[in-house]
Amino acid sequence: MASRRLALNLAQGLRGRAGGLSLPSRRGLATPHSSPAIKTETTTLKNGLTVATQYSPYAQTSTVGVWIDAGSRAETAETNGTAHFLEHLAFKGTSKRTQHQLELEIENMGGHLNAYTSRENTVYFAKAMNDDVPQCVDILQDILQNSKLEEAAIERERDVILRESEEVEKQVEEVVFDHLHATAYQGQSLGRTILGPRENIRDITRTELSNYVKNNYTADRMVLAGAGGIPHQQLVEMADRYFSKLPSKSPETSAYALSKKKPDFIGSDVRIRDDTIPTANIAIAAIVGNYDKALGNAPHQGSKLSGIVHKNDLANSYMSFSTSYSDTGLWGIYLVTDKLGSVDDLVHFALREWSRLSSNVTEAEVERAKAQLKASILLALDGTTAVAEDIGRQIVNTGRRMSPGEIERVIDAITEKDVMEFANRRLWDQDIAISAVGSVEGLFDYARVRADMSRNF
Repeated sequence: MASRRLALNLAQGLRGRAGGLSLPSRRGLATPHSSPAIKTETTTLKNGLTVATQYSPYAQTSTVGVWIDAGSRAETAETNGTAHFLEHLAFKGTSKRTQHQLELEIENMGGHLNAYTSRENTVYFAKAMNDDVPQCVDILQDILQNSKLEEAAIERERDVILRESEEVEKQVEEVVFDHLHATAYQGQSLGRTILGPRENIRDITRTELSNYVKNNYTADRMVLAGAGGIPHQQLVEMADRYFSKLPSKSPETSAYALSKKKPDFIGSDVRIRDDTIPTANIAIAAIVGNYDKALGNAPHQGSKLSGIVHKNDLANSYMSFSTSYSDTGLWGIYLVTDKLGSVDDLVHFALREWSRLSSNVTEAEVERAKAQLKASILLALDGTTAVAEDIGRQIVNTGRRMSPGEIERVIDAITEKDVMEFANRRLWDQDIAISAVGSVEGLFDYARVRADMSRNF
């Protein structure tokens, strides 16, 4: 899964998990052609901090946040879990505000303060009425620059995170995708979990937390993003006021250097057999679409694979996924079935469909996929928080934000020939990564499954 998202809603006093399966990353999409072009403005301060906004003059609320180019990927094996631990401590008090004062301040303005950690980013953001944006920016900078990291708070959160780790291990999808990363990027930082191993959670010290902030929370690796009713120049002025004292550059640590090295994808598999789980849950990292036999339209879905799966009752559901990082990614299919005697048939037909994409794709299939992709992207940009997320993520990971119209034009230009050429380069006779959890005895060995990547359909 691309990212595990942890949100803290101080206004309601709740901690919750957002997301689940890492599905296609959020990107922009053009609004109807009658709407004005969407514009993203950017300014870089003298210390290297980037300010980026999408201003909507009629919006009454705004989302502002800081996207940091640092997550679990910027850790070593010994410090894995530090970024996520820091996120837990961010709201426990600063040198200016106690935890109670921080919560009360957000509550009094009716705002929401949230945070999440992923493999590549740490993010802190707030949503409030436009008039309260300066106060939100002040709170964000205070959290980032002045968190106290008190020993008592560290010990309390250590227990919280250990319990959270236990809960994550009960969620099969989370386990499958963590193992998929671990096998696809073996021995590399991108293959580690976000929470880190339990022994690290038990041993992380205040010094390690402080060093992570010192080494990663620097202006050159941050984007202050805003969306909604906050004009660009106003946010630039706030950034100059509150963030000008941030260190300009990160120290060239070994962890940072390794995090910027493109990881190697390793064809491999990992299997966790647990017959107490009544289903086989399998992720294979490559693209087919979605299917759920519980839905009324299951027999009539457009993809060829859904027809085969439904006719032969091979799966409870399957879902395509695309997990994107700044320099690599995992994409493929997640399969769930309680037909344990047909597990290998299910995998075989899925991979046979990938082989077909190398030589036989119809115009109708491509047009349907393009329409579905554009619709899903548009739905993912509903609201100022989603827009701010899109701005921050794109700029911190790639250096620029592709406009919604630009992305729509790229999608529209794709032809069936492009799909087949891509499939020939990336699918046909290529290695795959497999993560299987549950009653997976019926899944054939890796060599047999890998052989399906070069079969004639």
